[in-house]
Amino acid sequence: MSALEQTLADYLQLRRSLGHDLADAARLLPSLVGYLDAHGSSTVTVAAAFDWAQLACAGHGSTTGPRRMTAARGFARYLAGIDPATEIPPVGLMPYRQRWPHPFVYSPNDIDSILDRVRGFSSPLRAATYRTVIGLLAATGLRVGEAIKLDRNDVDWSDGVLLIRESKFGKSRLVPLQTSSTKALTDYARLREQLQPHAEDPAFFTSLTRKRLLYAVVGETFRRVVDDAGIGADAPHRPRLHDLRHTFAVRTLLGWYRSGEDVQSKIPSLSTYLGHREPASTYWYLSAVPELLAMAAARQESAWSAVTS
Repeated sequence: MSALEQTLADYLQLRRSLGHDLADAARLLPSLVGYLDAHGSSTVTVAAAFDWAQLACAGHGSTTGPRRMTAARGFARYLAGIDPATEIPPVGLMPYRQRWPHPFVYSPNDIDSILDRVRGFSSPLRAATYRTVIGLLAATGLRVGEAIKLDRNDVDWSDGVLLIRESKFGKSRLVPLQTSSTKALTDYARLREQLQPHAEDPAFFTSLTRKRLLYAVVGETFRRVVDDAGIGADAPHRPRLHDLRHTFAVRTLLGWYRSGEDVQSKIPSLSTYLGHREPASTYWYLSAVPELLAMAAARQESAWSAVTS
């Protein structure tokens, strides 16, 4: 292990002990350290960080380079306290221009096909776990990370409410459930207790190893199921697990428009339910899906006609 690799390990351990989310740092920074070691650099410099971040721009999305630079900047701040030769890349050196991926909206038949294939898993617990997780994501629009992080005491059985603790942006919120969703969670919890009694891990959803589910494993399993079911084979954008959340938001907005609801006044409540930082993130769906955009435009045109007539 090189000196920089050891320093990176110390940095990540410190961040973990302080409760930071290390998703990007732990995934990206070993590549930076490898790049620095390969080029004989003992610390981070602005030029080296920029060159390393630029390597990602050719074959990856437009956000990969800026994300690399953000990770490098955090590591450089830590290194600067150890090595005065360290240079901290300035903010804005590689601007972040977020491009929202076009959502794939699952049809009810798509969801049924996915759940049917999951029921075929050889392990009864694994089948029930994935069936319940996927059903919960489709019914509530939770982020998959929020579902995985649920503990057993985060479910209020009497009121049918989930407590989502310090999710994205450090926000916690309460998510009310439909009766059918509460029943599905109840059935799963009963089966889990039968097959894994006296489990020490507090996780609500558990793997066959009696531990909390891993995001990467859930994502890969879902990908195989979707591919096997032939869902989205001809779609311009490959279906993703996160698109279950998009589907929930889109279906909710479509339902409001079709029933004549005042969508503008209801979007803030949907934003809160989804855990968005601001309603603008929810308004994005209006332009991301052609049918929603057409409905919003038609509603606006009707409003203007009423005013001018």
